This record gives sequence, C-alpha cells and structure tokens, in this order.
Amino acid sequence: MGVSGPFPSPAGKPQAPAMGREEVDRALARLGAEHEAIESSLLALQDHAGRRLLEGASLTGVTKDRWATTEQAISLLWTYFDAYTEALGTAREVRARRRWPSPSDLAELSELLGGRAVTLPSSGSIAGAPLLSEELSLDELVTRMNRWYAEALDVIVTADAVWSALPARIDMLAAELRRTRSLAHSVGVRPGEHPAGDDLERITEELTTLRSDVVSDPLAFWAPASGSSAPGGGRPDTTRYDDAARALEDVRREIEAVLQVRQDAEQRLMRLRDVLSRADRTLTEARQARAEVLSKIAASEVPAVSGPPTALHEQLVTAAEYRRRAQWHRLSPLLESLERRADEELLRARESLTAVTAPLAVRAELRGRLDAYRAKMVRHGLAEDPLLVERYDAARRMLWTAPCDLRAAEHAVLRYQRAAAEALAQEAAGPQDRSGAR
Repeated sequence: MGVSGPFPSPAGKPQAPAMGREEVDRALARLGAEHEAIESSLLALQDHAGRRLLEGASLTGVTKDRWATTEQAISLLWTYFDAYTEALGTAREVRARRRWPSPSDLAELSELLGGRAVTLPSSGSIAGAPLLSEELSLDELVTRMNRWYAEALDVIVTADAVWSALPARIDMLAAELRRTRSLAHSVGVRPGEHPAGDDLERITEELTTLRSDVVSDPLAFWAPASGSSAPGGGRPDTTRYDDAARALEDVRREIEAVLQVRQDAEQRLMRLRDVLSRADRTLTEARQARAEVLSKIAASEVPAVSGPPTALHEQLVTAAEYRRRAQWHRLSPLLESLERRADEELLRARESLTAVTAPLAVRAELRGRLDAYRAKMVRHGLAEDPLLVERYDAARRMLWTAPCDLRAAEHAVLRYQRAAAEALAQEAAGPQDRSGAR
C-alpha cells in the first residue's frame, strides 16, 4: 500500500483512447440503469422500518458505535448519489448536442464516463483516507456506493431481525414467568423461604436486563453466519434467552411437584402413619419374642431390639402441621424424607424380628424334623423299637423343656435320625438280630 494522498489526475496518466459513439451510448445506458437501481435501493433504505427504529432508539454498546458510522455513510451515500446524478446528467447533455457527436464531444464524453471526473468531499472518517476531497470515476463511485449500501443495510437488517425476534419472545417468557410466580405464591414458594422462589427472582432480573440490553444494543445479540457476506446473514443469538427459559422450566416443574403434594398430602400422611404403626407393632412383637427366646432357649445370643422411632413420629406431627397451615413448599421435602425413612424403619423392624426369633425357628425346625422321623417309623412299624423310643424321648424332652439347649437338642435329634436310618436299613435287608447289631 502507498502513502495516503489524492488520486492521480488524468493528466498524470496516459490518455485513454476516446470512446466511439456506440460505446458512449452503451455506457450511458448502463450507468442510467445503475442510477435507477441505486435510487430505488436508497429510497428503500430510507423507508426501512429498522432504520426508523434505530434513529429513534437510545442505543448503547456495539450498536451505538456501528449506527453512528452507518448514519454518516447513509448521508454520504446521498451526497455521492447527487454527484453521480449530476455527472450522468452532464454526460447526457453533451451526448444530446448532436446525433453524430464530434471528436471533441467524444473526447469530453470519454472523460466524463471513464475518467475521474467527479470531485467529492473526503470520506476519510468512513474509509480511513484523511483527504479533503477525492476524484472518482463513475464506476468507482458506483462500487463505493454499493459497498456502503451493503454495510448500512447489514446494520439495519440485523438490528431489525433481532428486534423482531427477541423482544416478543422475552415478553412471552415474562408472561409465563408471571403466571409461574403467581402459582408459586399460592403454594408458599417465596424468595428467602424456598430455593425456587430465589430462582424466580433471579430469572425476573435476568429477563428485565436482557430485554433492556436487546432493545438498546441489538447487534450484540447477532450470530453471523459463517462464510456468508450477504447483508443480514446469520441469526439472533438466543443463548441468554434459552438459559432463562430452561431455568424457568426447571422451577415450573418443581412448583408442579409442590402442587402435587398439596393434592395428595393427606393420602401420603395416612400411608406414613400406617407404615410407622406397622414398624411399631413389629418392634413390639420383636421385643416380646426376645423375652420369650431368653426364657425358652438356653445359652443363646439374642440381639437387642431398639425402641420406637420417636424422631419419625415427631416429624410426622410436624408434617401434619405443615399441611394444616398450607405450607406445601415445606411439606414437600419433608414428606419425601419421611417416606424414605419410614420404609427403612419398617424394614429394620422386620429384620430385627427375624433375628430375635431365629432360635425359636431353629427349635421349631428340630421339632418338625423329629416328628417327621417319628411318623415315618410309625408307618414302617418300627416306632416301638426300644432304642428308637429311648432316643425319641430324650430328644423330645430336650425340645419341649424350657430353657432349651439347642445344641444338645440338635445332637439328640441327629442321634434319633441315625438310629431310624439304621432300623430302616436292617428292615430292608431282612430279619436280623438288631439288638446284636446295636
């Protein structure tokens, strides 16, 4: 790039050959068509709704800076267009002098249509060239106006697209937020008392700030399309809006859960009372069983049985009070905790009952086994065998006497089982001297 300075004058360059009559007419037709297109585009830009909104808005940030430059560019566009119109009009007047232009006319037209014949005030604040004035050809003038028009249109279309999309969506989300806040208030979800209430406050502040930012600085909420140079190529950046919408949806689901608690609170409280009542009854049964085991089973280690779940009963009373006062936001987490712990308490009570009654279950199993073998011996006609009678009586006496020594009783039952098995084996082998075998 060279040092900034005025464009070279035509005198400093080799003179271009003069145009012919047909070339002049073609150039005038082309420049005339471009004049009409530029005029239509500038008028459309002047009437664009986005431009009117930008002119009347209190802008900040990126939009403020770019709009200041764009306003200057639009003003210069009209200045350049007027110069273009004047130059084109002069060229048309020269061409209209004669049907067959003279060589001097063609030379003048060649300079007007192809040379740098248009002198304009500098656009240094926009183009970065610190000049007092510039000399441009009509083609250069058209190229520059097209570039500025595209840049101005990009700012206007982008701002208009953001304003058309985001504020309306923010307003709809704000309306949903108001409905959610009203619903939250009806179930006692308030700031400082429930996390969802604090979340609603934060979302309210975010939407208020977001709408103000979108209105004052719309260009900050634009995501340009990669690889696109067309004016307005891209889409509104909805990241902050989407985050607020997701946060509101999370709060709404939480409040719906609280509403569900209000609808089925009594049923859940009744179930909790039933579960805790069954746990209490089971623990009572376990304590009674433990006392029975200690009195009926000798030398047995019986686990201790805990007392009733007093803390859970107290929290159940608190939950009922929350329901009476319609404090649903407090009741919801308490019910969830109580339901989990009450189920755990009932399971623990059942396990305790199983543990303390295990010795009784062992004694019952031994009694059943002894009676089963006795019945089998009766079927085979061997029940009155002296050895079997002796061992049966010994085992039965141990099992039906308190306190019962389970180890000795089990050993006695096993002795009866072995004697019964030997008796059955001898019966199958034929008559023998069983007393001698014993």
